[in-house]
This record gives sequence, structure tokens and C-alpha cells, in this order.
Amino acid sequence: MTSQDQQTPNAPTGYACIQSYLKTLDGSPGVYRMLDAQARVLYVGKARNLRARVSNYARPGGHSGRIARMISETASMMFLTTRTETEALLLEQNLIKQLKPKYNVLLRDDKSFPNILVSKTHDFAQIKKHRGAKKEKGSYYGPFASAGAVNRTLNQLQKVFLLRNCSDASFESRTRPCLLYQIKRCSAPCVGKISKADYARSVHDAERFLSGRSTQIQETLARQMQAASEAMEFEQAASLRDRIKALTNVQSAQGINPRGVAEADVIALHLEKGQACVQVFFIRGHQNWGNRDFYPRVGAEIEAAEVLEAFIGQFYDTKDPARQLILSHGIDNADLMADALSQKLGRKVEIVVPRRGEKAELVAGAARNARESLARKMSETATQARLLQGLADAFGLTAPPQRIEVYDNSHIQGTNAVGAMIVAGPDGFMKNSYRKFNIKGDDLTPGDDFGMMKEVLTRRFRRLLKEDPDRANGMWPDLLLIDGGAGQVSAVAGIMQEMGVADIPMVGVAKGVDRDAGKEEFHRVGQRVMALRHNDPVLYFVQRLRDEAHRFAIGTHRAKRAKAIGATPLDDVPGVGATRKRALLAHFGSAKAVSRANLADLRAVDGISDALAETIYDFFHERG
Repeated sequence: MTSQDQQTPNAPTGYACIQSYLKTLDGSPGVYRMLDAQARVLYVGKARNLRARVSNYARPGGHSGRIARMISETASMMFLTTRTETEALLLEQNLIKQLKPKYNVLLRDDKSFPNILVSKTHDFAQIKKHRGAKKEKGSYYGPFASAGAVNRTLNQLQKVFLLRNCSDASFESRTRPCLLYQIKRCSAPCVGKISKADYARSVHDAERFLSGRSTQIQETLARQMQAASEAMEFEQAASLRDRIKALTNVQSAQGINPRGVAEADVIALHLEKGQACVQVFFIRGHQNWGNRDFYPRVGAEIEAAEVLEAFIGQFYDTKDPARQLILSHGIDNADLMADALSQKLGRKVEIVVPRRGEKAELVAGAARNARESLARKMSETATQARLLQGLADAFGLTAPPQRIEVYDNSHIQGTNAVGAMIVAGPDGFMKNSYRKFNIKGDDLTPGDDFGMMKEVLTRRFRRLLKEDPDRANGMWPDLLLIDGGAGQVSAVAGIMQEMGVADIPMVGVAKGVDRDAGKEEFHRVGQRVMALRHNDPVLYFVQRLRDEAHRFAIGTHRAKRAKAIGATPLDDVPGVGATRKRALLAHFGSAKAVSRANLADLRAVDGISDALAETIYDFFHERG
């Protein structure tokens, strides 16, 4: 891969600028970037032949309004040549996600999806929810569309197969069955209520079900229930009946379970009024494991093929595709995309656009969901726009705010203090922009809310001034909401004055004299205290923003407190990570017992080498 930095000072813009690059380009595949006069990336594209692709932009006429605007803003270009067009496709999608260019389709919500893991690190396998890298030994089943879909499935699988979900450390420490055994959710292998062979058969059956081979399992359970009934073992028959019922509930909760599609991602797009919704249904083992909607950033005059191609490239950048992608619309480079995804997965990936049959029905269902989801989203966006305008009118802003930052603190008598920032805008809460701040000030008096807020805002604006001093990338707030009254507002105003950002509107939200919600008072620098009508939608909107900030702050504080409570002296021992810490605690029972152990006992723990045993012993005994 080779790079050409083609930014030219004082170069012409528009068609003339693009034309000037043609003499230096050849027919290599690669990726190009179009930049504006401030060197901000406008667009990232790929090309089988860079010279031919760029020459298309250099010809006036024949372009959509969107492309014509992009060309007119172009002041320079950059190029990266690649060995193959497939490599160019992958690089293009990486750069789009990294640079977020103005004129590209951009996938804004790209979270990971949970899986079910049947862990194989123990003689009695554990079944649990898993998210992230697949490093643990075991069998993974997914993806599921949401944590809720996983939890529902796990809940029912526990009823059917009675597999444990406790940690290995908890398993080893049990001396009697836990509550899950009492409510018939676990077979209690921890205390020998089931043999290793019988438990292994249950694990095998659970994996068969997750692989889509459940018919035989139901038949086997039905035969066992009949036999138990005939033997007048009615309690055992009732237990088997409940397991069959739970298995049926899993299947019915999954909705459509296609017979002819074993593994596929069904992807449908709906475009309307410059907005888009993409619905993805996950089909695995002939079972529907849920769906998720996405709202990529698009614009007017954009084709469905371009939106879907960009979505697929960015969506599968960090995820494994199914063996088959079933699409609602064709894409321009289907063979190229299939080749790129096949290389990533290590086996063939097929892309199809069905016109009839079961696959077409699946796409039609996904497309209907996309259409309905987009209609709801557009309605919510219109409501949000009215609320933002109302907020601007209420607080005298020059325009509806596009980015509102709301701050709150949480602590217990000054301990485990955290600051929290939530963000909202035209599309509602922007959760990927939320930030937490561990309060670091050693000179703060415990419970000093003013001092905590000063530290949080100082760190926030110092970072903004460093990363986006020109306020050009949409990272700066149009409005600050602070939880507090006149004193808090005065303190924050002083901080903003010191940092040269006093032009950002700021409002303090305080409860009224009787602390009742609905009687909030609003404080602004140099202005009288104001209130809104009790039934004003803007008041409810501000309350929701404040409550969300409070929820996030409390959650962050509790997580920090829980971590502090769970901390042990072992956390500070060099070379002792989470796995060895668990091994030591499981072996000795407590951190105090570890600190008192002799070298021989430490060496006897699984995973603790002689050298690490000496390190641990020296740490607690200061042996030089």
C-alpha cells in the first residue's frame, strides 16, 4: 500500500482542483479523500482505477446535487494506492468510520452483540451470556440482537436443560444446592446431584438446540415423560412436562423460524425524506435470534445501493458475517463485498437479493419493520425538534441547540466521588458521547460539590480546547445544564470565564422551595430566576435531561463503589491479574489468608509459578 499526500497550498477549488490531480494518477486501485479548504475530510471513496474515478469528478455536469456540492467544496485530495480492489474496499470503510466524512453514509450506532457461551473450561460446562472477543474456550452461539434476547433464551434454556450459570469459584465452594436447584433451574452438579455423564448429555442437548436441531430433544423428553407417568413417578413426569413447555416457549418467543434458511443475516433498508432505517434480523440454526434497527447518516439524493453497501462494509468491520446475507436491494459491488467478507470470515459468504420464496418473505418482513421503525423515528425527531425550539425560546438562545451537555455529581459523604456528563441533541440522547469523571482533586473537602463541578468542567473544556480549538467538529455544546442553583451557576460561570468559553449558554436547574418536581427554578448569569408553567412540555424535557444525568451519575458512582468494596490487597501485587487472583482466593478463601501463606502453600496453587510465589510472599512480608 502506498500513500500520496496531495494537498496543494493555494490550489483552486472545485472541478479545477480535481482536474489538477489527474496528471499524477495512474490506473491503480486505491482510496481517495476529498478535503475542504480547512483540510476537513468531505468524502472517502474507493476505486478500481483511481485515475478513471477521479476524472469523473473533474467533468462538470451529470452529477447529483449532493455530489455537485461536494465537488464545489473540494480544495485538495489525498490518495492511498492498494494492491487489490478488495483491499481498497476494506480500507475505505475503515477510514469512513475513523474520519466520519460529511458526504459519506455513516453507521452511527455500531455496538457489539451478545452471544451465548457454553464454556468448556470445567468438567461441568457453564452456560452464560458473552460479549466481546471470543477468547474463552467453549462453543459460542449468536449473535443475538440484544441482551434481553439472550437473557430470555438463557432463562428458558435453564428450565429445559438445567445447566449451571455460576462461576467456577462459586461452583467449587458450594456445600449444598443453591436456590436455582430448588426452583428447578439447575441440576446441582456442584454437590453431585447429577453424574458427569448425565450432565454432559444435557450440555450436548442444549448445544443441539442452539444449533437448530431441537425436534429430537422434544421427542426424547416426551418419551421420558410418558415413561415416568406410566411408572407413577408423577413428580418426575411433571418436571419433564415443564421442560417441554419451556422448550416450546423458546421457539414461540423467537417468532418466525425459517425452515429453508439455516444461517443468514437478513438486511432490509427503507429510505424516506433523506433519512434511512436498516433492519437486521439474525437467523442461526433455523432460529430467529432477534433484530436490531440502525439509522445511518444519509442525505437527500442518495441511492439505496450506496447506503446498503456502506452499511454492510462498516457493520461487518468488527463483526463476523453469516454465511449468507439476504438483502432488500442490490449493491453495486456485490461480488467484491462478498469476496472481502469471505476473506475476513475464512469461508464463503454469499450475498443474495431474493425475488420469491421464503427468503423474499423474510426480506419483506424486515423491510416492513424498517418502514415502521423509520416512521416512529421521524415522529420522535419532529417532537424533539419542537422541544429544542421551545428550549431556545424559553432561555433566549439564538437557535435550537444541537448539542446539550448536562452535568451532575454523585458521592457518599465525599467518598468514591464521580462527575457525569450526558449529551442530547436532535436525535435524542447521544449515549456514545456520555462521559464519566473520577474526581481526582486531593485538596477537595469531602462533599464539596462546587469543587467537584469545577474539576469536571475544567477537564472537559481543557480537552475541547486541545482537540477542537476552532469549534468546527460538532464537539462543543450549544447549551450547558447544571444541577444546582445560584451558587453553582456563579461558580461554573467563573470557571468558563477563566477558560475563555463564557459565550456558551449555561442554565442551572434547581428544585423549588418545597423541593417538588414540577416547581424547578432556572438560574442564569446576570438574569432573574425564572420558572416554566407546570404543564409546559419544555419543563418535562428539562426534567428528563436532569433525571438522565442523575441516573448516569448514580450508576457510575455505584460501579466505582462496588469496585472499591471488591478490591483486595492482591490487586497491587505485580504479576497477579484477575485469573490468578481468583485462583488464590479460591485456594485460600480470603486475601488475608493469602497474605499469611508460606512459600510452599503459594507454590501449590494452580497457575502460580515459583517466581510469582516469591513475589507474592515478598509483597506481604517485605522480605528483602
